[in-house]
Amino acid sequence: MAFRKKFTPKRKFCRFCADEKLPLDYKRPDILRDFITERGKIIARRITGTCARHQRRLTTEIKRARQMALLFYSAVHSSDVKKHTA
Repeated sequence: MAFRKKFTPKRKFCRFCADEKLPLDYKRPDILRDFITERGKIIARRITGTCARHQRRLTTEIKRARQMALLFYSAVHSSDVKKHTA
């Protein structure tokens, strides 16, 4: 029988619980971009390691930043798209 070594993943932690001074605000899109994929999806908390309380708040702040046009809704947004004029 072959000996198998168990894989132990790196322990995930909430960035906002670890650093109380890190602002979770829609006015800071540079921080919020870390929690969004390049396609514009919000990354799940099991992947990022964010606690449930901060994940709920993070989702709200990302949606606010999108409404204020600080973040894109998707990666398809481009200035090259032209309207069809008849």
